[in-house]
Amino acid sequence: MTRAVVFAYHNVGVRCLKVLLAHGVEVPLVVTHRDNPRENIWFDSVAKLAQTHGIEVIMPDDPNVPQVVAQVAAHQADFLFSFYYRHMLRRELLLAVSNGAYNMHGSLLPKYRGRVPVNWAIIHGETETGATLHAMTEKPDNGAIVMQKAVPIGLDDTAPEVFMHVTAAAAAALDAVLPALLAGTAPHLPQDLSKGSYFGGRGPEDGRIDFTWPAKRIHDFVRALTRPYPGAFADVGGRRLGFWRTHLQGKPPLAPAAHARLAVAGGEVVLVASDGNALTVTDFDADGAPVSARSFVAIFGGTTIDLA
Repeated sequence: MTRAVVFAYHNVGVRCLKVLLAHGVEVPLVVTHRDNPRENIWFDSVAKLAQTHGIEVIMPDDPNVPQVVAQVAAHQADFLFSFYYRHMLRRELLLAVSNGAYNMHGSLLPKYRGRVPVNWAIIHGETETGATLHAMTEKPDNGAIVMQKAVPIGLDDTAPEVFMHVTAAAAAALDAVLPALLAGTAPHLPQDLSKGSYFGGRGPEDGRIDFTWPAKRIHDFVRALTRPYPGAFADVGGRRLGFWRTHLQGKPPLAPAAHARLAVAGGEVVLVASDGNALTVTDFDADGAPVSARSFVAIFGGTTIDLA
């Protein structure tokens, strides 16, 4: 029986661990993370799934310490899999198994190597992303590609919606290639790193909107950061405005202006961007309080506010 040690977290970790178990892979050890109390934990628990199957679970702050390396090596596993595990694994861990280490990444590598690839893909207006199983090296997301599954990104798709599709694609990719991988016959295609870039992580402050952007860029930014993520925001007139859902409207039902504006028009809240195009704003708040077309005037003292 094939044995694998699994490093995993988040929904991709849960779905891919289920795929391994469904294929009869013996998993003696799962390495995962403690949930951060400051983070919105909206996803499923790898630890709970592993415990349900009687699998030993550890949650080290640093997976690369000698004690963890020794614990992994002691299981004499054939494979190591990383499914949305958040720490880089060093050479000693990658060599602690006999047949190789493999990672599932949430993009079509070599595009969007690094952190939060789904969010970055939407921010940049991509119309397609996916999941990639690749061989692990000491450098992030640059090993040979074993399997990819693509998913479309619709014009109004939000990050959680796309992530749901990427999670399904990750499970499907692993399910499709796992028999060949276990048999040693799976393809390993080198990446051309010149065709992609590395992207870092994002924090709440990275959600600040620049209102010199055109309407489409603002729309992509909002849908990439909407709930359960911290959101896109701007500080206007002493208030923090949070933008959670927008829709491209085209030319606005308002007179052109030299700078971006937020207004009530035709019974809707409209954001007129610097390029003259508009967004319908269907979900936003001021200092955490929801704002509607009906409450706009009472909150802002008029039907229009400047965003410059």
